[in-house]
Amino acid sequence: MLKLILKQTNNAKDDILSGLTVALALVPEAVAFAFVADIPPIIGLYGAFMVGLITSIFGGRPGMISGATGALAVVMVALVKEGRMISPDIEYAGLQYLFATLILMGLIQMAAGFLKLGKFVRLIPHPVMMGFVNGLAIVIFTSQLGMFKIGGEYIEGGPLYMMLALVGLTMAIMFFLPKLTKKVPAGLVAILAVSAIVIFGGIETETVLSFVQSKAAPGNTASIEGGLPSFAIPNIPITWDTLAFIFPYALILAAIGLIESLMTLQLIDELTETRGSSNRECIAQGAANVVNGFFGGMGGCAMIGQSIININSGGRGRLSGIVASVVLLSFILFLSPYIEMIPIAALVGVMFMVVIGTFAWSSFRILHKIPLADAFVLVAVSSLTVIFDLAIAVAAGVVISALVFSWQNAVRIRARKHEEADGTKVYEIWGPLFFGSITAFNQKFDVQGDPDKVVIDFMESRVSDHSGMEAIENLANKYLKEGKTLRLRHLSPDCISLLTKGNPKFEALIERDIDDPRYFVVTNTDGQVE
Repeated sequence: MLKLILKQTNNAKDDILSGLTVALALVPEAVAFAFVADIPPIIGLYGAFMVGLITSIFGGRPGMISGATGALAVVMVALVKEGRMISPDIEYAGLQYLFATLILMGLIQMAAGFLKLGKFVRLIPHPVMMGFVNGLAIVIFTSQLGMFKIGGEYIEGGPLYMMLALVGLTMAIMFFLPKLTKKVPAGLVAILAVSAIVIFGGIETETVLSFVQSKAAPGNTASIEGGLPSFAIPNIPITWDTLAFIFPYALILAAIGLIESLMTLQLIDELTETRGSSNRECIAQGAANVVNGFFGGMGGCAMIGQSIININSGGRGRLSGIVASVVLLSFILFLSPYIEMIPIAALVGVMFMVVIGTFAWSSFRILHKIPLADAFVLVAVSSLTVIFDLAIAVAAGVVISALVFSWQNAVRIRARKHEEADGTKVYEIWGPLFFGSITAFNQKFDVQGDPDKVVIDFMESRVSDHSGMEAIENLANKYLKEGKTLRLRHLSPDCISLLTKGNPKFEALIERDIDDPRYFVVTNTDGQVE
């Protein structure tokens, strides 16, 4: 294991310093998302620690940071609330159902990895990816606005101006410091500098401690201090009713977690010009959530904001994520009094810089240059990410893109016609034959008006699905019913096999011994041009 970590670490200093920066940025996020899910903050911190550590060691993308996320928290809040109502006699019933759901969620994610479903993230179109990035940047920005509240009300007057000034100072340090030196992470320097100004200057402003206390229930003391997470089996009834209750939540959480993780992985791949393993990341994410379920964590997935902080701070190897997780645990165990002194403004400033770096500003420049359908997808995914959640947004974007692609290819099918010397009419088909193009395909033929001999040549076409084969079969039956001779040329081997298997009479209609060098290029089924 040590060899694996060291192999992925080219610069230990950068990884360690960036890991420390990420750990500081993880604290308010984990606490805030825990409150969103209506669970104690220590559960969110435990979740960030365990998910971050396991995925950093075993995940498919060195340098990517995982932890408690808002996309999962908004689903968990309904689960926790309903769990309390179902079993009011069980102590902390909502949490117990959450932990059981995390175990099932993790198993689903691991199954996706073992079945190698992670590769399908490559089918997500670029406009969907840009919409995902923009939507998530907006979500990160809006989540930071909650840091300006005390007791549910936005701060005003002097406290607001002071916090804005500290946020601005943090952002200024992060912007200008890299122009002077890149030997230390700008985020870490900004946090330490602003914290020192607040602490030694005696400035009254919101800190991590006051933020946690403001979110706690009246009369309860709140802190990020705690012990080591301990093993426990969720205390819920093991029945079919329980499974029926938690399974839909587990499936939704697994889908959101994997989509966000794999799209973040793809984004980090582009930023670092390297390539991670999506299937391996699925397995690691799943294992981390299973562990969370047994050790009392909130669970989580990849975090685009913290991942970008890590990459921009120089963190490229597995060591950065490991350091971030271990340091976060040390905050919980030993350093909570010091971490609670950090001004929220410094952490908000860091996240605002992440928002600026995450948002695809180029989308404004290219919006009027790309096809209208792609522009619509980009805007739709961005909007749906903010309004609903990531899973719905990405699914909608992929569906819209697929429908547009299908329509564009459906109208591209062509038939060039000519007659040979013996009077045979030849239809040369161009374009893909699939469910979307069969109507246009059928309109190309004049069964009753054609001569007695007809040839349909699929040299420049490809039969893509069962609908296409069904269209060929129905057309052939029409010609045979009219008593005409029909020959089918240049069908691919897989199409020939399926047609003859369904109806042996097609064996007599298909021409196989054709001396044409392009034939094998078109019909080769393994995707390799010979």
